[in-house]
Amino acid sequence: MKSNLTQNLSSTYLTLPSVLYREAFIEPLEGAHYIAHNPQLLESMHLAWDEAHMVALCNGTIKPQGIAMAYAGHQFGYFVPQLGDGRALHLGTHRGVHLQIKGAGRTYFSRNGDGKAVLRSSIREYLASQAMLGLGIASTDALALIGSVHPVRRESIERGAIVLRAARSWIRFGSFEYLNAHGHPEVMRTLARRVIEESYPHLLESSDPYYALLDAIIERTALMIAQWQGVGFVHGVMNTDNFSIAGDTIDYGPYAFMDGFDKNYVCNHTDTEGRYSYANQPMVAQWNIDKLAIALSPLLEYSRGQTLARSFMPRFHTMYETVMRAKLGLEIAHEEDGALVRWLLGILHKERIDWNVFWYRLSHYAGDRSALMEIVIDREALGAWMDSYDVRLTLESRPPQERLAAMQKTNPKYILKNYMLQEVIDAATQGDFSLVWQLQALAQRPFDAHPDMERYAHPTPLEYRHFELSCSS
Repeated sequence: MKSNLTQNLSSTYLTLPSVLYREAFIEPLEGAHYIAHNPQLLESMHLAWDEAHMVALCNGTIKPQGIAMAYAGHQFGYFVPQLGDGRALHLGTHRGVHLQIKGAGRTYFSRNGDGKAVLRSSIREYLASQAMLGLGIASTDALALIGSVHPVRRESIERGAIVLRAARSWIRFGSFEYLNAHGHPEVMRTLARRVIEESYPHLLESSDPYYALLDAIIERTALMIAQWQGVGFVHGVMNTDNFSIAGDTIDYGPYAFMDGFDKNYVCNHTDTEGRYSYANQPMVAQWNIDKLAIALSPLLEYSRGQTLARSFMPRFHTMYETVMRAKLGLEIAHEEDGALVRWLLGILHKERIDWNVFWYRLSHYAGDRSALMEIVIDREALGAWMDSYDVRLTLESRPPQERLAAMQKTNPKYILKNYMLQEVIDAATQGDFSLVWQLQALAQRPFDAHPDMERYAHPTPLEYRHFELSCSS
């Protein structure tokens, strides 16, 4: 039986030691109104839908108080001993899903910020989380989106908005860094046990639970990064406070799904040194894992933690090879596959070939190269690679139609590019929210045909390629 959300909303994080959070009150938006909700998530949580109720919940009328979590983090390589939720509040938990509103106003951790979120950034996060899940990549989710007439100052005066976010955990690498930096080993032990209970219950009977926990986090994180690379996703702000202990993609700020492939692409205009470029993401993830292992030293002997942390990169490479073989339709592993991938990536990078369009068209390749050749300039280079690819396919045992069907389940027809999101934002700014719903359908089912959105399956127009975004985007 479906229930009203607030009927069974429990505050499970309130059972954690109080050093981990501060209570805060929602600062309501003026003229709050409904924009969209996520029927899939609503159904999975066995919730009844009530538009007015959801707006009231997000805007603090029903539940005016929540908690903001404390954490630390390495931001662009520099340690900040106290960060925390500066514009997010945890409302509670329902059926194991932790609900949080983003843009609810100032908290103890706002650091002189207003704690608000604007419409453009809220639309981007609302759709991005659903797009990532639609691609089969672990992520937080979003249940609802509301707007308002509330003025919020960023580069200019914009309208405030709130996203109702959902996650299996909001605990971060930075949560453990915070406890280590401030000397709370017993609280860390309590938090680690909670993480095991809610995100890694299969470890409850482990004889060495904290070692097993770090091992499991490394495994999930390696898979997440391999999958990011496979879909051309650039996070933009891979700080340790933006890494989920559950191995989920978290905190969508200045992110991007690449247009033309550029291994050095940076989507965050404040990242002037390119620390969080596409190519650097695996190395940064390794760096973050190293910092988490250090933070866990009170629970796990330092040298053991560091030795285990060094297993991240080999695991990533193994998972990345698996991801790329699947994209190429290769079921049987061969030693030369890595060289074939590197050769192809060199061509895509040099030509700046549209990443998603190339892979989608390759997943329909059955001998006719014309659809692939029309999106490149140097056809001779791609032709030479295709010759080798054809030879490699002869080593496969699957019938061609089975191979193509499998490729079409891993190479989506649609990807949520920034120019598409900008179209939605521009329309929403004028009060038209219909494109939010259209792009939500595409985000949730990126492998399906959407005849009314066929234009989004073509290469990104040159004038819209590679937006750079800010942390308020």
